Amino acid sequence: MLGSYFGIFVTFLIAAGFSLLFIVLTQSLGPKKPNPAKNLPFETGNDPFEAPTGRHAVKFYLVGMLFVIFDIELIFLFPWAVVFREEGAPAFWAMLFFLAIFEMGFVYAWRKGAFQWK
Repeated sequence: MLGSYFGIFVTFLIAAGFSLLFIVLTQSLGPKKPNPAKNLPFETGNDPFEAPTGRHAVKFYLVGMLFVIFDIELIFLFPWAVVFREEGAPAFWAMLFFLAIFEMGFVYAWRKGAFQWK
C-alpha cells in the first residue's frame, strides 16, 4: 500500500532539497548591502504616512470567501475529469447536478452584487 506513494515521497524530497539548496545559496552568495531604507517594514522604502490601524472592509472578506468557493469547485472538477470515462453517464449527471447547484449560487451572488467593488 505505501509502496504506491514512494514516487510522491521522492518528489517531496526533491522539492525540499531544491528549496533548501536555493535558500542556502541565496544566503551565502547573495550581495549583502544593508541600509536604513531596506530595514523599514514596508517594501517601498518610504516612510509610512499612517499607522495600519482599524478593520478591513467586509468586501475583502467577501472576495476571499468567493475565491475559496470557486477554487474548491475547481478542485472537485479535476478528479472527475480524470475518471470520467471509467465512471460513465452517472458521473456525468452527478457533476452536471453539482455544477447546476454551483451556478445557482454564482447567479445569486452576482444578483446580490457580491462581485462589484464599491
